[in-house]
Amino acid sequence: MTQTDRVDVLVSGGGLVGLSTAMFLARHGVASLAVEKLAETSKLPRAAFFHMRTLELFRDAGIEAAVRAQSEREFTPDGAIVAVESLAGRQLAAFIPSLNEGVESLSPCRRLFVSQPGLEPILRRRAEEGGAKVLAGCEVVDVAQNAGGVTATVREIESGAERRVEARYLVCAEGGRSALRDQLGIAMDGRGVFSNSVTIYFKADLSPYLEGRNLSLIYVVNPVLSGFFRLEKSGKRGFLAVNIVGDPLADPQRAANAASDVSEGRLVELLRAAAGIPDLPVEIEGAARWRCTADLAQRYKDGRIFLAGDAAHLMPPTGGFGGNTGVHDAHNLAWKLALVSKGVAGPGLLDTYEAERRPAGRFTVEQAYARYVTRSATYLKATDYEPVTNDFEIELGYRYRSSAVVTEAGSPEGREDPRQSHGRPGSRAPHLWLERGGARLSTLDLIGDSFVLLAAPQGGAWRSALESVATSFPGLALKAHIVGVPGLRDPENGFAKAYGLGPQGASLVRPDGFVAWRSVAAAPADAGEVLRRILDGVLARAP
Repeated sequence: MTQTDRVDVLVSGGGLVGLSTAMFLARHGVASLAVEKLAETSKLPRAAFFHMRTLELFRDAGIEAAVRAQSEREFTPDGAIVAVESLAGRQLAAFIPSLNEGVESLSPCRRLFVSQPGLEPILRRRAEEGGAKVLAGCEVVDVAQNAGGVTATVREIESGAERRVEARYLVCAEGGRSALRDQLGIAMDGRGVFSNSVTIYFKADLSPYLEGRNLSLIYVVNPVLSGFFRLEKSGKRGFLAVNIVGDPLADPQRAANAASDVSEGRLVELLRAAAGIPDLPVEIEGAARWRCTADLAQRYKDGRIFLAGDAAHLMPPTGGFGGNTGVHDAHNLAWKLALVSKGVAGPGLLDTYEAERRPAGRFTVEQAYARYVTRSATYLKATDYEPVTNDFEIELGYRYRSSAVVTEAGSPEGREDPRQSHGRPGSRAPHLWLERGGARLSTLDLIGDSFVLLAAPQGGAWRSALESVATSFPGLALKAHIVGVPGLRDPENGFAKAYGLGPQGASLVRPDGFVAWRSVAAAPADAGEVLRRILDGVLARAP
């Protein structure tokens, strides 16, 4: 072992979630080191579906425009989601006519598809611009921790050379087969494996069968297979995920083992059956086996080590929730690690990561499972699933309960329709279009690297109160805005209603865009002391 590196946060895993973690930490001024097994980004056209909330986080990090441009190079925007007998055959069902139906009133961002080979370099560049480093072709092979930090052994896969890394904290974003999670003894709760699936990456000219059809996601159900296509804009490259082969009613065990034969001839056969073109010329670029599960880690935290992404939760691909949930994990954790590392917040703030994200993870796992067994795997005849809820509630409607939120009496448990949350503490701050200097901006654009107080038009006393206590929180960025005044216009006078405030009320929003506390009423005489107590509690600081 020839060298020792020291860093605030070590990230084990440099894929989607690991790079997002490094990027969000950099957004808060925290240096990190991400360690990734792959020497370079995979060239296979793995595509992921990214939701409104994830694009809001990319917007905050300053990469939304780059991600959207990459998406538009690869995919046609706003396509439909349908089910077909085959691409050349008849349509069986239309789930939604447009990927972004109904999103305009909820978010400044729109859903999109982008390939991970297209996205991950954007994440990496942004992370490195903020001071993060990435070690590619390496893996974390051993970890020890004590009250002061984490010491890890990092091995270069090709040469076997090792180095020691000392960090204050470690984020495990290694994926579903995390060796570190196993080393920590953190078990997964769930249903186990209920299908062995395969994703086939290919080149084939399917463009004639896409002409005049704007399709983002194409489910295929026929006697040969059940799965789904994602195709690039050209219609000449993409992948086919196969979950079921043959007749699941006649032979359930064989049907659920689609990955049993991944010979090139079999992969070509499956592609032709899904396309509905018996003599389709096909070039196989690769294949990946994967297991369909719906599992959740029993713990998200072990001392100074945190699980994120697939290391914490595994779910069926139906709905594309897995990667989005992992990015949200990273965003929730990053600001907390930053404030604790800087001594601004107490260590207890880090306990709220599991308290907030594990329930959100469980809810999303269950929703992905429910969609899978009712849409793609009805042959399982499953009854152990929760009712399918609206996608908006999964993307934007989950709510947090922890010591970092001042929960109001009578506040409903769990998730709710984001159109009905009205800025309730624990919910994502609602989006509303405002105007400043003649330009349009979202309320979400006022939030980012700091705690932000958003006051109704007559709530200026709350802003003064926040300014009066700012010196009590050295190192903590605090901002305040009065919404609905000449400097920050509210053209439709909708702010107070959207945030559930009276004309003199105010809302305190955390750096991750979730409401920590609000006051419907005017500021009392001791408003400064009220805000001091609120911030002390949210930040887990001793009074």
